[in-house]
Amino acid sequence: METTLTTKGQVVIPAAVRQRLGIKAGTSLHVEVDEADSRIILRPVTRRYIHSLSGRFKGKGLLEELVAERKKEKVRDERR
Repeated sequence: METTLTTKGQVVIPAAVRQRLGIKAGTSLHVEVDEADSRIILRPVTRRYIHSLSGRFKGKGLLEELVAERKKEKVRDERR
């Protein structure tokens, strides 16, 4: 299947693909670039897709890591 990029940077997704994936006007799409294979990957942002992302960002956030590091430094300083 082939489509064309417009001068505005827009791409028309063929009707058969939209129907197969349940994409309608206004559907948000996640855009990913696979530079190794020179391709653009579009994924509809659905509850299923969002759920698939859960767990990828588990663990301590930067703030929690910073607070933990500061606590360790404080304990070290108090021992001196």
